[in-house]
Amino acid sequence: MLFNQQFLFTPGPTPIPDRVKLAMNEPMIAHRSKAFSHLLEDVSTRLQPIFGARNPVLLVAGTGTSALETAACNVVEDGNHVVVVVTGAFGDRFANICQAFGANVHRLNIEWGKACEPGQLEEFLKSLDVRVKAIFATYCETSTGVLNPIKELGRITKQHTDALFIVDGVSCIGAVPVAMEEWKIDILVSGSQKALMLPPGLAFIALNENAREVINNCKTKRFYFDVNRYLTSYYEETSTPFTPAVSLIAGAREVCSLIEEEGWENVIARHQLLKEMLRRGLEEIEIPLFVEDDIASPTVTSIQPKEELIGTIKQGLQEKFGIIIAGGQKHLKGKILRIGHMGYCTPYDVLKVLTGIEMIQSNVLDRNIYGKAIAKAEEVWGKNV
Repeated sequence: MLFNQQFLFTPGPTPIPDRVKLAMNEPMIAHRSKAFSHLLEDVSTRLQPIFGARNPVLLVAGTGTSALETAACNVVEDGNHVVVVVTGAFGDRFANICQAFGANVHRLNIEWGKACEPGQLEEFLKSLDVRVKAIFATYCETSTGVLNPIKELGRITKQHTDALFIVDGVSCIGAVPVAMEEWKIDILVSGSQKALMLPPGLAFIALNENAREVINNCKTKRFYFDVNRYLTSYYEETSTPFTPAVSLIAGAREVCSLIEEEGWENVIARHQLLKEMLRRGLEEIEIPLFVEDDIASPTVTSIQPKEELIGTIKQGLQEKFGIIIAGGQKHLKGKILRIGHMGYCTPYDVLKVLTGIEMIQSNVLDRNIYGKAIAKAEEVWGKNV
């Protein structure tokens, strides 16, 4: 077969638009030049509506996990009490990072595949008899495909504490609505390799004045990830304190242009459409979904086929059709599959992955289900044209 190219449907990294590739291949510029200052300011301010932020977004050379660590090490001091909402592997990672900096971590553990309900956070906070400095939550839990109700969790945070509300938006920012001030988010972080359509290697930090005050007074030792250095460098010199990922930032400028041309509301609507097409198509061929509709992420869908079919579907998609999807993590390894549909992804791409799954299922089950998932997905698409 002529599958000399791969079709990436993992929850990250994700496909990169040709225009973004070209932008990243532009001639290198000096990172202490006026040209770079103009580039940095342009990107930092044009990212604001995507992050729902009132202030320019800080850019740090690093992966999504570096963004999580930056959020933690600039706030958490040894002995501080923090709450981490754990709905999957990346909430667990946030908790482990906080522990590494000496925090007393109070984990609100939620069953994987479920979202944290506002009432659960409220009751958990009421049960604590300590002053909580920060509450950490994950917007989209990549390991399960759950979208947590961040707006409501922010409201509960501020009703019952004076803690900072810190949110991991790595696998959904660039595809979902967010409003930091209205949702009571003090720090929102993300990474480049998911809905923002870039290679791995760029972290984004959005924060408000309340967070800046806490960060300024934080005594935790840090150097490269010291947000104070980035703030000083940006506002005094329109630069970065350390060598930036110049090519990635040039690509980020093109990403901003693509989003602006499509229209931010249209970007959000497209991701909702991709989710609905995929979920309804999978249901039509009787593949169980791992997450309920009302908490399902518009960027990654988790499915739960019979365990004996999981390897067959994942391997078959790759070997027969060049389609790459992801498996489960930790205790969900071998129990679920995850399909990414964020960033540079269209309804045609959803039809492509559904076609592959249909063909594999038909062969494995020795039952003709050709066209069923596609027809249902097209029906959903047709209602949105």
